[in-house]
Amino acid sequence: MLRQDQIKAAIDLQKSSFLKKDAGLGRESLIEIPVSDSYATVVTGIRRCGKSTLLLQLLKKEYSDAFYLNFEDIRLVEFETSDFSRLYDEIISRHLNVLFFDEIQFIDGWEIFVRQLLTEGFTVFVTGSNASLLSRELGTRLTGRHLPMELFPFSYREYVRLKNLEINENSLAEYLKVGGMPEYVKKDPDVRGTILPALVDDILMRDIAVRYSVRDADSLRKLAVYLMSNIGNLVSAYKLAGIFGIKSSTTILEYFSYFKNAYLFEFLPQFSWSLKSQAKNPKKVYSIDTGMVTEISGAYTENIGHKFENLIYLHLRRKHKSSEIFYFKEKGECDFVVFEKGKAKEVVQVCYAIDDLNFEREYSGLLEAMSFFNLKEGTIVTLNQKDLFKKDKMTVKMVPAHEYLS
Repeated sequence: MLRQDQIKAAIDLQKSSFLKKDAGLGRESLIEIPVSDSYATVVTGIRRCGKSTLLLQLLKKEYSDAFYLNFEDIRLVEFETSDFSRLYDEIISRHLNVLFFDEIQFIDGWEIFVRQLLTEGFTVFVTGSNASLLSRELGTRLTGRHLPMELFPFSYREYVRLKNLEINENSLAEYLKVGGMPEYVKKDPDVRGTILPALVDDILMRDIAVRYSVRDADSLRKLAVYLMSNIGNLVSAYKLAGIFGIKSSTTILEYFSYFKNAYLFEFLPQFSWSLKSQAKNPKKVYSIDTGMVTEISGAYTENIGHKFENLIYLHLRRKHKSSEIFYFKEKGECDFVVFEKGKAKEVVQVCYAIDDLNFEREYSGLLEAMSFFNLKEGTIVTLNQKDLFKKDKMTVKMVPAHEYLS
């Protein structure tokens, strides 16, 4: 429990520092923030991807003033459910109708408090670094009165704007290595080496081990490094059981869900009309940021092809929900099939460099997916090759990644 003066001091100091913060590069997602009367806007994403900065950009663009509070402040560590009444008094005393709450989901009963604020006509924005926790609580306690949005690290377009680079093969190769985590990208190469490993460790400990009461943090960390070293590969909880001291495939699956909830990894299912088969088949693993792969992967050799594939997946993921993207595998394989409203809309094959040895495999796999989903156009994304192929009224475009991502 906190005293009124303690809450007041935290609010005043936080807002002062929040408003002095550099708003930085205008995010592409700024124009996509959903706002509606009587609905809470909920922005989720991995830690340090720029959620607070996005709120600051929104404040400066749309509002003359707003109430801001980050619940991860050490001064609020003893904040309890009963303190919401004191917080409410502080909100009323400031005569502000727009409210920004960072990481409020750490406090029991927060959803009831937000629902009350919505009922009273306040405009509420909530950010959080755990997708499952937010969606579950909002669905049950706010009865659908929320507008969800996901924020990701810098896109390629944002990266080249920030760095003042040309859109070309060279900047794409740089982005592939560096990724898009704002703090990491903005630092000089000789001083940023510890940023992403420290962030991942923070996520593993605070967002996973502590939150889900994982006792064996060392095995959790080893599994994370393994996955980071195997992006673009198929992973199976059953086959991983017994490795890293984790004996149960059920526990592995739980860890997978924790990684996904914290936006650390994504697990891409194989397409099947059967939901049971989707759940049973091995999934492809992708990191939320290729810079993390650069810094954390334990692989002795850099698998540039899988890293490149990860980059294209993230581009698709920024535009679509994870439940709308699959990999396709029948006689051949196709890396990505994207659905909208239950219907396949796009098929994408990814290959870092097309040559005589792999062209037929990549081309045939894409054509098979196009035929299966009755699509007339498909795309092969490469590092720098461009071409056009037509067969049986189907058109395949081969495009360089810097064009595809821009």
